[in-house]
Amino acid sequence: MNRLSHGQLGQLYVPTPRYDRALVKAGMVHIGIGAFHRAHQADYTDKVMNRDGGDWGIIGSSLRSPRVRDLLQPQDGLYSLVGTDGEHQDIRVVGAVLKVLVATEDPQALIAALADPAIKVATLTITEKGYCHDPATGTLNRAHPDIAHDLEHYAREPRSAIGFLAAALIHRQALGAPITLLSCDNLSHNGRLLARVLKAFIAEVRPDVTPWVDDHVTFPCSMVDRIVPAVSAADLEYLSTRLGVRDEGAVFTERFCQWVIEDSFACERPRWENAGALLVDDVAPFEEMKLRLLNGSHSLIAYLGVLAGFTYVHEVMGNPDFARLVRSYMDSVTGTLSVPPGFDVERYKARLCERFANASLRHRTLQIAADGSQKIPQRWLPPLRQIIDQRGNTNFIALALAGWLRFLQGQQDNGTPIAVDDPLLDSLRKRMTGERTPGAAILGYEPVFGDLAAQYPDFVTVVEKIYSSLQEDGVMHFLSSNSGSTLMA
Repeated sequence: MNRLSHGQLGQLYVPTPRYDRALVKAGMVHIGIGAFHRAHQADYTDKVMNRDGGDWGIIGSSLRSPRVRDLLQPQDGLYSLVGTDGEHQDIRVVGAVLKVLVATEDPQALIAALADPAIKVATLTITEKGYCHDPATGTLNRAHPDIAHDLEHYAREPRSAIGFLAAALIHRQALGAPITLLSCDNLSHNGRLLARVLKAFIAEVRPDVTPWVDDHVTFPCSMVDRIVPAVSAADLEYLSTRLGVRDEGAVFTERFCQWVIEDSFACERPRWENAGALLVDDVAPFEEMKLRLLNGSHSLIAYLGVLAGFTYVHEVMGNPDFARLVRSYMDSVTGTLSVPPGFDVERYKARLCERFANASLRHRTLQIAADGSQKIPQRWLPPLRQIIDQRGNTNFIALALAGWLRFLQGQQDNGTPIAVDDPLLDSLRKRMTGERTPGAAILGYEPVFGDLAAQYPDFVTVVEKIYSSLQEDGVMHFLSSNSGSTLMA
């Protein structure tokens, strides 16, 4: 079977790019070209070019792996985007990605692309750990191995996104070329964080460039929302029967998609609002709802679901005790939200539960469970502190944290090993060694939790009590014994 490519487009019976890709020039660079970017920012940009035209082609980049480049290069950068909700499915070929660079193979090529004055926007999906920051303080972690390397070698062979951006901005300052750097990761005030760590890095290596960055580079905050599970071989085989060509770079996702962007740009940009994005003065209320309701619930589902032996999110939501728990968790954090005027938060929570139950996504719990030490400070800790101050019910976040502690031990309730993926795993496990109930030891780890344990010792006691129950009886027994809305431990 032939591979998807430009020459195959005329034979397909699904929507394909309506613009002439041969004439489109690059106007954007994206750092971190994984499945999420291809299902989200590239999707919006492709729709804009279909509607309005314009030179908004994307130069994608990977800081480590050549995998996406190797998938897309034989396909002329084309890939299929499959959105599915039960019986309803949309398939479209996306053409916004013009090429993919691999930073480890040619770091200067990525610096040159980011420094090119024709590039007006650089977007990032590098995950929480890609910002090389201290999660507890949101400041640049100068001891991070990649930052320590880049402080010496940023001009020639940087490793981190921060190092690449610093090198590019130094070139752009010399050229007088402003740019917008748009973070699209699940981090609170993501644009502010990017600005803080990048400016701190530049202040170390070229402090004379800092005033220019202040005046000519903007860092909008954004909120992105779309569930994008890992693609399976069965997915690709199914798609080949639908298309009549083989597409190794396809992305499967849900039909729902949302992008809220702070309207703060240094120069021209794609008219993403014409593709459904929302441009606002303040992203914070939308970001807060998404991090605390969607991402917070997702992490709860992931850790407890893995422990209980569930492979997929929809399987977790198919269990009545789990489904009640997820909705009760959402209700417990709702009082911490700054809900935008006119926004129906109850409908939003109901819609989230429907999305989690979407069996066609097959979203793996273990995929969501990765990098917990980087995610928890964004998803659980801010609402926790507010709930404590409000004298509300903290038991649901306590259960979530207790589940994460059990997950770190690397064993399901039935004894099956868990492949735990976390950048701080070694440090966390060292703190757990010899502890019968490791709550105080882990929650006292300041790089992740700050002063939480010292400030709220009674909460730590609740986490340890729930942890002991989970360890002794398992997740399912705990839930069946504590099915009320207060979840009394």
